[in-house]
Amino acid sequence: MTVDRVQPALRVVLTDINAEVVEAWRAAFADTPEIEIRRGSILDEDVDAWVSPTNSRGRMDGGVDAAVKRHLGAGIQLRVQRAIRDRFAGSLPVGSAVCVPSGAVSPRYLISTPTMRTSSQNVSETLNVALACAAAFQAIHRQNKEKPGSIRSVALVGMGAQTGRVPARVCANLMWTGYTLFNDHHFEDYDDLRSTVLAQLDDIEAAPAGKRVRIVPPQRSASRR
Repeated sequence: MTVDRVQPALRVVLTDINAEVVEAWRAAFADTPEIEIRRGSILDEDVDAWVSPTNSRGRMDGGVDAAVKRHLGAGIQLRVQRAIRDRFAGSLPVGSAVCVPSGAVSPRYLISTPTMRTSSQNVSETLNVALACAAAFQAIHRQNKEKPGSIRSVALVGMGAQTGRVPARVCANLMWTGYTLFNDHHFEDYDDLRSTVLAQLDDIEAAPAGKRVRIVPPQRSASRR
């Protein structure tokens, strides 16, 4: 496992039209003041990359995915599915992501990361949101390693909070978990990412409702909040 520092210029925006999700973010990220949180559509965010929760096949037929496809055009789904086919043999596992050119001036990239295997799957009883959020930041690390400085700002929505039916507070806490794990760490591959998170699954499930659990790489001493 290789650990690198994320580029300090990375600007992170959390935006959603769901007021409950926004308020849950404000609570979960209260001690993370560098995160910008606001209520609104991701389509209005002028950033280098949007993160769209998707399904394992990259079918952009529901929720945020569908809105992004309408905004960027049908070609974006073709690029996402081509990347999934080329890099993951056609099925993108939860806890992984693809980053593709958007074909637009803003955002320049779309990061697709699955919160579910199939469209409209209920993932409220899973750790998929934390895995997806962590994978999105992993994709940023990988893109910036290939092309330094290509992603300096990113916008994310409430992952799994709409079609995945994840409660707002759970969504916010799991996104905090994913962000704090990967905001300053770079793992070489998505297998390491998934194993790191899942190795500590019991701790997360045992945590009291509403408590945020920090996951750390195995080489570091674990700490909890």
